[in-house]
Amino acid sequence: MTLNHLGVGQIATVTGVHSRNAERRRMFDLGILPGTIVETVMRSPLGDPVAYRIRDAVVALRHEQAEMIEVQMENGATPAEATP
Repeated sequence: MTLNHLGVGQIATVTGVHSRNAERRRMFDLGILPGTIVETVMRSPLGDPVAYRIRDAVVALRHEQAEMIEVQMENGATPAEATP
């Protein structure tokens, strides 16, 4: 599952970053590494960008950037199972 599928308030762990070169380096510089816990904080009114809490900082990522980040929901739940 990729990061762009998380709903607001949902938490997941990064399992991989599927990008190359400068974009991959930028993700790593932002602290988006395998094992990092990420929480979706807020979606803009049109849905893009989305704010994520990453290592005590809030970072805005566009949909195409979030698609490159593979995550696993906390406790292994899928987004449908985790949504109240």
